[in-house]
Amino acid sequence: MPIPGPIIIVCTANICRSPMAEGLLAHALAGLEEPLKNLPVASAGVTARSGDVVSANSVAAMKKVGIDISKHRARPLTQEMLDEASAVFCMTESHRTIIRLQAVPVPPELHLLRDFLPGTATREIADPFGGPLKLYEASRDEMVEAIPSLLAFLRKRFAPRPS
Repeated sequence: MPIPGPIIIVCTANICRSPMAEGLLAHALAGLEEPLKNLPVASAGVTARSGDVVSANSVAAMKKVGIDISKHRARPLTQEMLDEASAVFCMTESHRTIIRLQAVPVPPELHLLRDFLPGTATREIADPFGGPLKLYEASRDEMVEAIPSLLAFLRKRFAPRPS
């Protein structure tokens, strides 16, 4: 099986939600078996300015769960990233729509981060930008809630097939 491309997590400016989700997913994958533990995870923003620093409240919210994202710098989402990605996970339907409208080709694995949650759970993760730390922690917790269902999806997608 060829080495899968990176998992890309997308939000608006790549300074709040997607860096937190990138940190959470990379942390979760690191504890798994091959080939999942080696899946690269990156993040980008549909309107990101290259090099912008991650928001202080995102850093603080992640520090509370033992993950340091302080060195993250924003990157704009590019067609090359989408072409190389094994899967793309967005925070909101508007992010997914922007990608569908602008990408050629559209990535076949284009989902919301919370798409795989069972039942009627809210699928979108609202932007905490400019809000208090509690808002960032709530966004982080919505991401944490999605991680087990994301891992199950990735296991199905990338687990080695029995010979």
